[in-house]
Amino acid sequence: MGIGVSLLLIAIGAILTWAVSAEVSGIDITTVGVILMVVGAAGGLISLVFWSSWGGFGGRDTVVRDGDRVVER
Repeated sequence: MGIGVSLLLIAIGAILTWAVSAEVSGIDITTVGVILMVVGAAGGLISLVFWSSWGGFGGRDTVVRDGDRVVER
């Protein structure tokens, strides 16, 4: 699940929790909204953790050895 999907789940959950006043038999829409927000937040945090481990947050130094010279970027 990416950051975009996580934000979408949080937005849909917030809408269901605070903006929808309809009642459905057998389903509590407020609870579904809260569950979607929690799943979206957890997915977003997990995505950020994996993104940082793949190098998404910080640049990594590249060392190139060219004969006797060492070039760092």
